[in-house]
Amino acid sequence: MRIAIGQINSTIGDFEGNREKIRAHSLRAAEQGAELALFPELAVCGYPPMDLLDQDRFVELNIRTVHVLQRELPRDLAVGLGFVNRSPYSRGKSLVNEYAVLLNGRIVFEQIKTLLPTYDVFDEARNFEPSREWSAFEYRGERIGFAICEDVWRETDIPGTSYEKDPVRELLKTGVSILCVPSASPYVAGKLKVRRALAQRIASRGNIPLVYINAVGANDQILFDGRSFAAAPAGQFSAPCKAFEEDLVIWDSGGAPAAAGQQDDGEDPFKVGLSRYELDILEGGLVMGIRDYMRKCGFTRAHLGLSGGIDSALVAYLGVKAVGAENIVCFSMPSRFSSQGSKDDAAELAANLGCRYETLPIEPVFQSLLSTLEGVFENKPFDIAEENLQARIRGTLLMGFSNKFNSMLLTTGNKSELAMGYCTLYGDMNGALGPIGDVFKTEVFALCRRINERALEAGGHAPIPQAIIDKPPSAELRPNQKDQDSLPPYEALDEILRLYLYYNLSAAEIAQRGWDGDLAARIIHTAARAEFKRRQAPPVLKVSQRAFGMGRRMPIARKVYEV
Repeated sequence: MRIAIGQINSTIGDFEGNREKIRAHSLRAAEQGAELALFPELAVCGYPPMDLLDQDRFVELNIRTVHVLQRELPRDLAVGLGFVNRSPYSRGKSLVNEYAVLLNGRIVFEQIKTLLPTYDVFDEARNFEPSREWSAFEYRGERIGFAICEDVWRETDIPGTSYEKDPVRELLKTGVSILCVPSASPYVAGKLKVRRALAQRIASRGNIPLVYINAVGANDQILFDGRSFAAAPAGQFSAPCKAFEEDLVIWDSGGAPAAAGQQDDGEDPFKVGLSRYELDILEGGLVMGIRDYMRKCGFTRAHLGLSGGIDSALVAYLGVKAVGAENIVCFSMPSRFSSQGSKDDAAELAANLGCRYETLPIEPVFQSLLSTLEGVFENKPFDIAEENLQARIRGTLLMGFSNKFNSMLLTTGNKSELAMGYCTLYGDMNGALGPIGDVFKTEVFALCRRINERALEAGGHAPIPQAIIDKPPSAELRPNQKDQDSLPPYEALDEILRLYLYYNLSAAEIAQRGWDGDLAARIIHTAARAEFKRRQAPPVLKVSQRAFGMGRRMPIARKVYEV
């Protein structure tokens, strides 16, 4: 059977736009001789719809869109798609996460999702009723089963999750000959390796091919990487779809099995885990995240503060790659503490990227604020209050430009700073999106080195000045300031934060792994006490297994018991 994998980028609530994508890809699939075209989970409405599900009109438009597609789709092509439907059950939640197959104007098959995740960014059990039966779609000599996203992830060890039902086992018992997995599986570094292993295990166990149809695109914080594929029982993979791009790939179930692929990490779309490949993929995800967030929120241009440091350099590069140099404006806002080197580095970076570069000195405003506050500051020595005033002046100027020109402000803070509260509310935390807020400082350095390395390998020039990569990081808010005056070395900080944030280890448990216990306790205490800042931060693009924001919901007022 010739199956088309329709990897599309759905926008939440854009029923007309999503319908057109499904229709256009289905027409292309029919032209290429496909017999069955498959689209991702909740492709009709976009994922995740969250509390839009409380709105009856949102649900009704899901159903109406499917009815329109029944009339619009090509004849003699079966089309599978995901949407929100009303529950057929008399008890339980009123809605279901459904996958339906449309053929010649009729809905010929329906499968409801069984396992409804509530961990990480997911909260499906809040709105959906799970399936109570499983069956196969009999079509052109095949028995096709549909396991919707989490229905197959039961096969992995998800901390704190244990499902009673096993949809894959139930489907295999019905004698399915092909298992299709429509998904909205978010990107996390290394996720493809996990999906591959999962698909191999199921395909081998059932001795049937598996087709994985994943969503692509960014919706708020969540990035969907696509990279759909087909897996054979013997472990071979074929029909790879692109990363972070819409794609349509035809897979022939009767064709010869594909080879395992080249071993070059730049050529094999399935080889993961090597730093160069994963850094390139991470960069692609961040670029798509900025582009989609802007497009889906109605922005055509963006701007940021360019300090001459590595974080803002990376965000500027990503922004230019996402929407073009003509749509990015960089602002240098020097103070009395800004070094000439930083000002020169910022100007050089902007020139390399080809984007507009403006200088707005903040010293006059800073002097005015100091004069106004002189009495209430009671001649106390210069400290963090004066430092933060500078950051807030910059934040105000950047937001002023945003309001005047309807330009989206990109926040430049990284995950290490956000974790430790090494950032200023209403200052450098201002903005609509934090592109690198889930990227540790050590990863920022690695990304910048990789970006330059790839440019040089291609015969071009390194876009990020080497001086930006080489110099010690500094906020430059007081004389001779360095990040390491306030923070532990980033190599130690990031590794301890990983153990705490990703694995919930206490200071004592981190010490057992060879790290200084007092240092771990200080990091954990500081990170926990900074929760109030993160609650007011812009959304960050989620690229790790546990990002700040909707993927890590922590109380602000609490006892820090982990130290």
